[in-house]
Amino acid sequence: MRVMANPALLRAGVVFVLATSAFMLGLLFMRLLRKQISEEADLSGSAVPSLETLPLHLYNTVIQQLKQQKHELQVQSQREQSLARTRETLSQAVLSNLSCGVLVFGTNGLVKTSNPAAKAILGFASPTGMGAEDIFRGAAVRRPTAGFLATADNDGEQQVLVADEIKAVLQEETPRREAETDYETPAGEKRLLAITAWAIPAPDGSLLGIACLINDRSEMEEMRRQEELQGEISAEMALQLRTSLATISGCAQQIASSRDPELAKQLATDIAQESVALDRSIGGFLTKRYAAQGAAASGLAR
Repeated sequence: MRVMANPALLRAGVVFVLATSAFMLGLLFMRLLRKQISEEADLSGSAVPSLETLPLHLYNTVIQQLKQQKHELQVQSQREQSLARTRETLSQAVLSNLSCGVLVFGTNGLVKTSNPAAKAILGFASPTGMGAEDIFRGAAVRRPTAGFLATADNDGEQQVLVADEIKAVLQEETPRREAETDYETPAGEKRLLAITAWAIPAPDGSLLGIACLINDRSEMEEMRRQEELQGEISAEMALQLRTSLATISGCAQQIASSRDPELAKQLATDIAQESVALDRSIGGFLTKRYAAQGAAASGLAR
């Protein structure tokens, strides 16, 4: 009671109690603050999840998307391969059924592709891998014009080789060159060929190679020769006909003006013989004419 009655001691006790309470509150506050800071640090450290912390359903979603993309790529690749096979089959079908020959030379000057008609016309079982010099073997262009590569033969005359023309298209990337040549197959068959060569450009403008179109004009040339021959024969036949008619006319006039029976008989015999000879000549000419026309028609039909 004495202590409680002493104001100084009372004030000292109150101060001690307040100080102790403040100290305890400070410790508690610091502990709470440290705990909050630790929790925030843990949260910030786990803000970017690792692969191990990802949920399982997210793995499944990613895997399904990857599988779907792989399937779409496979379908697209199969579609493109099918289109490529279709285009190749169509090209092969067209080339195989063409009546004219087709040679495709690569940038190295060697044949990459040829169709059956080219093999039959040129007389090679397979020209693939051969160069233009090996195929045409010195064949020269008929009637070379300006723009062709001219060389001199043994007689000093200017000539142009088909192989040089093809190489010129390849080297100069000339759009188109046309030529006719007298060609001889390895078996010795002589043919007249019409050749057209042109460059094959790539989408980027580079050169893929050259295409060479070959037509066999041997039958047409033979028909032209037959027509010229028939024209000469027709002219000769016309002259012979005029001569025979003049002879028959002269004999008839002599018979009309003569009173000698023996002379008239002889002239009548001459007229009959001339008529027989004329009939034989005209009949033979017409027979040959019709036969030539029939052969020409059958050749065109083939």
